[in-house]
Amino acid sequence: MATLCEKLPDAGAAADPNIVKVVCDQGGRALYFSRSTIPYVRDDARPPRPGVSGPWLRHVGLYAYRGAFLREFAAWPRGTLERLEGLEQLRALERGRSIRVLPARGKYLGVDTPEDLDAVERALRVGA
Repeated sequence: MATLCEKLPDAGAAADPNIVKVVCDQGGRALYFSRSTIPYVRDDARPPRPGVSGPWLRHVGLYAYRGAFLREFAAWPRGTLERLEGLEQLRALERGRSIRVLPARGKYLGVDTPEDLDAVERALRVGA
């Protein structure tokens, strides 16, 4: 299983629960996905200045699967973390499976709110 990520611009975006964040290990594998601000920047860790990107990564909800894995994944019941966060990719992590996370190329518009849908529809009209 693989997916994409991109840097978030600031702490405000990182705090938005409509934006899914991902934290990765040094090898580019997902450690966790959350609607909460992860990683959490402690008070003594000098948070980034406004307008300067921080350590946060937005999960781009595009997936790549091998056929056998997708069949296996679809057969698993939802796990506790998936139910709590409302994020299906946690189903794989709860079962000890790896999710490779690669940097996205270009800009992707996510559709997580009615306002996001409006933005995508406007972008499609402009591009048509």
